[in-house]
Amino acid sequence: MNAFLMILALLLTSSARSLPDSAQTCLGCHSDRQTAPVPDLKGFDKSAHSGLDCAACHADASEMPHSKKPGPVDCGSCHPGPAQGLKDSTHGRAIMKRFSGPAACEACHGPGHQIRKIKDPKSPVFRANQPTTCGSCHGIPGKAATMPNGGSPLESYNTTVHGQAQEAGNNKAAACADCHGSHDVRAPGDPASKVSKANIAATCGACHKDEAAAYRASVHGKALSKGIREAPACTDCHGEHTIRSPKEPGSSVSRGAITRTCSGCHGSQRIALKFGLPGDRVATFMDSYHGLADGNGDIKVANCASCHGWHDVLPASDPKSRVNPANLATTCGQCHAGAKFALSTGKVHQALAGNGGASKVADLLRLFYLIIIPCTIGGMLFHNTADLLRKALTVPRLPPLKDEGDEILLSVSERVQHAFLAGSFFLLAFSGFALKFPRLWALVGLSRLGGETSRLWTHRGAALVFVLLGGAHAVYLLFTEKGRERLRALLPALKDIPEPLQLMLFNFGLSKTRPKLSRWSYIEKSEYWALLWGSGVMIATGAILIFHNFALAHFPLWVIESARVVHFMEAVLACLSILCWHGYWVVFDPDAYPMNWAWLTGRAKLGESHENKEDDDG
Repeated sequence: MNAFLMILALLLTSSARSLPDSAQTCLGCHSDRQTAPVPDLKGFDKSAHSGLDCAACHADASEMPHSKKPGPVDCGSCHPGPAQGLKDSTHGRAIMKRFSGPAACEACHGPGHQIRKIKDPKSPVFRANQPTTCGSCHGIPGKAATMPNGGSPLESYNTTVHGQAQEAGNNKAAACADCHGSHDVRAPGDPASKVSKANIAATCGACHKDEAAAYRASVHGKALSKGIREAPACTDCHGEHTIRSPKEPGSSVSRGAITRTCSGCHGSQRIALKFGLPGDRVATFMDSYHGLADGNGDIKVANCASCHGWHDVLPASDPKSRVNPANLATTCGQCHAGAKFALSTGKVHQALAGNGGASKVADLLRLFYLIIIPCTIGGMLFHNTADLLRKALTVPRLPPLKDEGDEILLSVSERVQHAFLAGSFFLLAFSGFALKFPRLWALVGLSRLGGETSRLWTHRGAALVFVLLGGAHAVYLLFTEKGRERLRALLPALKDIPEPLQLMLFNFGLSKTRPKLSRWSYIEKSEYWALLWGSGVMIATGAILIFHNFALAHFPLWVIESARVVHFMEAVLACLSILCWHGYWVVFDPDAYPMNWAWLTGRAKLGESHENKEDDDG
């Protein structure tokens, strides 16, 4: 027992060395538990209060002996500002429901005799220690405030650019009190809160001065200063406890996510109607190459911020805006060197979407295809269905449509050309529609094999093969005897005009005589010349789209828009035509089924079905 008292006396004496002489008297009683409570003075010599008399905090115990039991310490007697801030704050009221007197302060600052200055690394409220201190309440689900999704603010903060910087030893990185305040912490919905929507720019601007200045001058900042609640503040784009570097894939302002972030407001019909904003900006962007490539995983392609800016977003009417007509060439020139002429005219969003909404020419071309595609494909289906039904329902089988004994003889050169044509056509269609419809089940595989990069170069590689094949075919037609012979046979003739009508009359039972078509009839000729015409259109429009920098520098915007409209619509027409026309006459035609093998063997006897029938009749 005596040893214990000696050790206690030594400890008290050691701690008491940092006390003023007037405080030594207090230890005369408060060093013996049998006469008075013994304070824990361990570490007091390094505390923020080490030089104070006991009575500075215990004011009602200034007389000895005490006339009555001293009351709780009033920290506000020395710290009136923080104390009042704590009492008035939402945070403080919640704390004081659980703690009373000095315990409310000690909940954050630590035990009264060990309170350290806030710049002391061992202080619980030192910048690097704030997440742990605040997390003692906010890190426990159900104990205090949690994230809107039920998560822990502490865990979320630790994943942010600020939390990671703190963990790396950067004590200047934003900690809890920098954003929420210290004693005056309030709920975000409180107008006096540092993290209320109206004040968040000033709060973030304490560290991010240039960004805050640019934001205040922007269309978003000005709208928010006028009290428009829908205007985005810092946290609407960057997040709250999820703030990450724009270079991180998980950031809401990363290149891969910025479009979705902006779409949260600009894709809202309610906001567009309320403030008179264009309602098609997100839709037209997503229909442009930029939007389609972005949706297909290309993080290098232009996004909203690439053109409109980040913190300095201004309306297009502002001369300082990046999307002001006078500045578009510079803005787009960041990616498209030489872009100049096209961007000074027209509606850029609608034009690049390629839906025919920005110019009369493109709109008329789109209308033309919307009429011609269903008419053409509908006519093919009508024509071929009639032929199929007539052949299927006629017993005995009809004689061959072409002269008996005729053969389609395809040379090796023609079969090679056909192979390259079929392969490049398939790859062009597959990779082209994969851009427009990346989630279509049949096209998903290409996206998984490298995303937009693989799709783009597959399309361009197939296009190069297609163009080279076109040149090779032109040489074949003009400079070889076989080619010139084939060309003469495929030239349109007057006899081709009545053939389709005669066949349709027969198929519908309006004529008893089935017409005998020539070996190269309107069936082959229409397909061949449609192929040549469509190929020319696709090559011309594709060249404008591939060499976009040249086009942006020399052509008006309606030319580029028209090229996008025609390129897509012509592709739809070509693919449907191949399926409906070529597919029927070489596969599903009962006279050819299961397939006309000329593309492999070079030979297909057209009178075969009739000859077999005669053999069967024996």
